[in-house]
Amino acid sequence: MSFSGQTAKHRPSNLVALVELRDFSWQKHMKISKLCALALAFLWMPWHANANVAVLLEEPYSYDGRLAGIGHAAVYLTRVCASSPTSLRRCTDGEHGVVISRYNRIGGYDWIAIPLIPYLYAVTNPDDIPVYADKEIVAFLRDKFRRENLEDLVPDDPSGKTPHGDWVQLVGSAYNRTSFAYEIETTAQQDDELILRLNSRPNRAVYKVLSRNCADFVRDIVNFYYPKAVSRSIVADFGLTTPKRAARSLAKYSQRHPDLEFASLVIPQVPGTIRRSRPVRGIVESVFKAKKYFIPLAFFQPYIAVGFASAYLIDGRFKPEKKTMVFSLDDTVESPTRDELNSYRQELDELQRDFRDDTTTRQDASWQELRAEAQPRTQEDGYLILRAPSETDRSK
Repeated sequence: MSFSGQTAKHRPSNLVALVELRDFSWQKHMKISKLCALALAFLWMPWHANANVAVLLEEPYSYDGRLAGIGHAAVYLTRVCASSPTSLRRCTDGEHGVVISRYNRIGGYDWIAIPLIPYLYAVTNPDDIPVYADKEIVAFLRDKFRRENLEDLVPDDPSGKTPHGDWVQLVGSAYNRTSFAYEIETTAQQDDELILRLNSRPNRAVYKVLSRNCADFVRDIVNFYYPKAVSRSIVADFGLTTPKRAARSLAKYSQRHPDLEFASLVIPQVPGTIRRSRPVRGIVESVFKAKKYFIPLAFFQPYIAVGFASAYLIDGRFKPEKKTMVFSLDDTVESPTRDELNSYRQELDELQRDFRDDTTTRQDASWQELRAEAQPRTQEDGYLILRAPSETDRSK
């Protein structure tokens, strides 16, 4: 269970997952090739030039997205890497750092460290990042990475199949949600001291929703670098630490310390058929902005509703997307303007609609039907393909 030696080896980009038929060669060319080019153009925008610590503010999805909308928080360190999921070291040339976060019910550990690329995309090579994904592809990539790198931490279930559970949060975050990064510079000495601190202390599960959650872990790490940089909010979050508050605190801290390099970035959710994540919110904000909560509260307890509104207006407003650049590992391309980013999103939405409406047929099988029968596979050279049955196989 080691991450050493995972420096990326570059090869021609794996832009589109191809469909391989067992009895005859067939490839479908469609507008998704343009979608891939657009996504790549905006995916690889510059991120960091110096060593930093970053708060990752991750949008909610699934039950969290529909109910509270609090989201998730993690720490990204550009100069620190992982020897294993529970051991840290200094990075070597070509490595992209590590994401560390507190989890619940994963191997009995308090925190787990995953290299940046796998954390976001469930692959070790940036060239293998798919620019369009669905649930089957994501499940395949996650399980492949688990079997190759996390078998000791997350073993197969008793039947030898992929286990259920929260381990899926460890890899492939960008398939399920958009994230925002708020980074501030660090020194080599600070990073070495953090490595020593985390490696020398017991790493046992201590997760508690109200007092030791993922945002509390982020607060502890950032405050180790810069004491009192991240704080709780009595007004907006009832004294709890939330992911949005951690990001807001670091952004405010950077304004008070303009001598420290600071940047904010957005890591877009990978385009595809997976449901889009929702805006991240604080505790008071989740009530104030949700009609299903605020309207009944205003009707039955108007004074309490006014209190929630006042708390949000006083200490709860923070727009994660404001003045953000687009995430990248490459330092050679200029950041897109807001107009360019909006134009990209509009064209991306249009292309996705066209993709969903595509009903082109071949041998009486539509693309949608063919895709439903296809299974993700990797070739010997590591490329991801979709292997679908032929007409001969269907007739058996």
